[in-house]
Amino acid sequence: MFFGITNIWTYVAGTFLIILLPGPNSLFVLSTAARRGVRDGYRAACGVFLGDSVLMVLSAAGVASLLKSTPVVFSIVKYAGAAYLAWIGLGMLRAAWTSLRSRAADRAADRAPDAELGAAATAQVTAEITAQATPEAGPAGGTGRAVRSPFRKALAVSLLNPKAILFFVAFFVQFVDPSYGMPALSFLILALIAQAFSFVYLSTLIFGGTFLSAHFRRRRALAAGLTTGVGALFLGFGAKLATATLS
Repeated sequence: MFFGITNIWTYVAGTFLIILLPGPNSLFVLSTAARRGVRDGYRAACGVFLGDSVLMVLSAAGVASLLKSTPVVFSIVKYAGAAYLAWIGLGMLRAAWTSLRSRAADRAADRAPDAELGAAATAQVTAEITAQATPEAGPAGGTGRAVRSPFRKALAVSLLNPKAILFFVAFFVQFVDPSYGMPALSFLILALIAQAFSFVYLSTLIFGGTFLSAHFRRRRALAAGLTTGVGALFLGFGAKLATATLS
């Protein structure tokens, strides 16, 4: 037994497999890195780390019991999280549509008799479409820092999932010896192991996302298709969370 932890290698193997399962957190980090680079990818990853850490602390503090005994609180957090995931998904679908429209405008400009004039018109149209359709744009074309921050978005995605608290309790408690005098220490070690696996996995996604981005940069149709697929997955995650139950 290691600091009140039983079957630690079983826990390590289980954590490794669970981390590999696709979910909104990992998908958001991957898409952020692909669209905005390594730095913003790690900002999104930090939001996931903080969100998961908060959920782990809450699970150890007994918030899971509160959620089970107060279905209204569970439902409020659940539907807020589902709406936020759907909002991200719709934003990605809009971005994909914008990319396809700008690609069509570029092709039309290439066929124009005056190529220079066509290019200028295309640039103006593309700028207007982007300003109007980008989901991160604020009022009057401005950009709200709180809205565009990958860290804050990832933090919200992580925190607005009450099922995660229930999962951490159900998973961690299997490996904690009830007779151990400091169960909080056992939970802390389990959490650190999970976060270490998460860091390695998200780092792989970040660099993988930037690698794919370099290959798809000039293939806007393919990039738009992938963005559409990711947006649809986020809509699916939102629907799944909205229909989640306490059982």
